[in-house]
Amino acid sequence: MAKTDVAIIGGGLAGLCCAIQLKRAGVPFMLIEADDRLGGRVRTDEVDGFLLDRGFQVLLTAYPECKRMLDYEELNIQPFYPGAMVRHDGAFHRLSDPWRRPMDGIEAVLSGIASLTDKIKVADLRSHCQEGTPEDLLRRPETTTLEALRGYGMSDAIIDRFFRPFLGGVFLDDSLNTSSRMLDFVFRMFSSGNNVLPARGMGAIPEQLASELPAAAIRLNCKVDSIDPNTGTVTLPTGEWIDSKVIVVATEGPEAARLLNRPQPRAWRAVTCVYFAAFEPPIRDPFLVLNGDGKGPVNNMCVPNLISPSYAPIGMSLISATVLGDPPGGDKKLVAGVWRHMQEWFGDSVKQWRPLRAYRIRKALPDQTPGALEPAQKTVKQGKGLIVCGDHMDTASINGAMASGRRAAEAALTELGRGG
Repeated sequence: MAKTDVAIIGGGLAGLCCAIQLKRAGVPFMLIEADDRLGGRVRTDEVDGFLLDRGFQVLLTAYPECKRMLDYEELNIQPFYPGAMVRHDGAFHRLSDPWRRPMDGIEAVLSGIASLTDKIKVADLRSHCQEGTPEDLLRRPETTTLEALRGYGMSDAIIDRFFRPFLGGVFLDDSLNTSSRMLDFVFRMFSSGNNVLPARGMGAIPEQLASELPAAAIRLNCKVDSIDPNTGTVTLPTGEWIDSKVIVVATEGPEAARLLNRPQPRAWRAVTCVYFAAFEPPIRDPFLVLNGDGKGPVNNMCVPNLISPSYAPIGMSLISATVLGDPPGGDKKLVAGVWRHMQEWFGDSVKQWRPLRAYRIRKALPDQTPGALEPAQKTVKQGKGLIVCGDHMDTASINGAMASGRRAAEAALTELGRGG
């Protein structure tokens, strides 16, 4: 039997941030992770010299919790172009952030994607999202994202050609049924900072967080069999148990439901990412490319090494293509469909692309339809000696996972009589 003050189950971003706060407070803890690496859904694999994030993700530098917890300079963050490239009607159209690239914004007005009226409406949305604190945005009256965009007066053209693939890729919901609170929050984050990739992949984020923790307090390859909050006991499949004063369940929602013997309260959205190796990039700038036609499997694609060269070996390019959901059929059918779609966009050069790996993340984001964020920050303390955190307890985002971990640590400190 091992003893500790706080047993943290789950080594994703929430568990890591909880552990850091406890370490800074001088409270003994044990971080228990079922996998062989920390990070949860934020992971990067190295394959043939390429860095493959497990599903296309970006870091938004304006996230309040990320600014509080991460060293951006040490991560060597690399920005995307402030805007996007939209594929529509057989051509690529550049949409730029007019506040950061005002001259490029003129091209956007003339592109057929965004009219001058739409540009004015986007400015209205941007202004509305800057009012109050980020927390205030998550308490506003809500509707769906689609209805909110229509309420701002956006045309069907800009909704279908830009917002549907752009926000669909963020929320993993191209129906735009996600709560308008997330529209306001995320649009503020994109407007206030940059969307970036760490030079060594998204997995560098949990690696940086873990570097602050003592190795002796981390147990990998250690799946928890059951917990008993009444006694503070965490039981492992080997029959070994850990005795604690407080248990923090920092796992994904389905695993938390199993450990707590509760029904899964929220549905999940899936996403699939297909990676290819190429000798030449199909685009030349660090753009996110959006499917503005709504046809074909690929919602968005990019060339990550154009953002950070470390993502690919010298002389090669990495192609990342995102498909919303979990398409039926095997990976061979999936890759073939993506391949054909990309040939329609970029021509015969795509025939030279070599498939590297396909990731199916079936539980990528918790549901965020209206009602799911009521409240946005769920109460982490679930009973005496029991605390639950993770992005299913907050906004479904990197920021939400990290913030819930901090709130879990604060609750644990209060439980131990160490709260401020």
